[in-house]
Amino acid sequence: MSSDYVEQRDGGYYVAARVSLDSIVYAFRGGESPETIQQDFPSLTLEQVCGAIAFYLGRQAEIDANIREGEEEVHRLVPPLSHRKPEAYARLQRAREQMASQ
Repeated sequence: MSSDYVEQRDGGYYVAARVSLDSIVYAFRGGESPETIQQDFPSLTLEQVCGAIAFYLGRQAEIDANIREGEEEVHRLVPPLSHRKPEAYARLQRAREQMASQ
């Protein structure tokens, strides 16, 4: 599936072959304007950003499901910091507790 602005490949969606649609969707969901998103991704034109947003809005359920699947895969493949680096995790927890008590 592709449009003038978005193409699907390798299980994901991309804008102008360089920027993941997920990146634009996260910014859009976060309330950023198309102009701000374009400034964050200077390799894209404003037209490409608006086209990507329109593509997302036209297929929102499908794209949201794709994003969820990707997030779940990351969670399966990347163990939490508490398992990968227990010492670093413990230091972060102590620092959080100190900041909370101040």
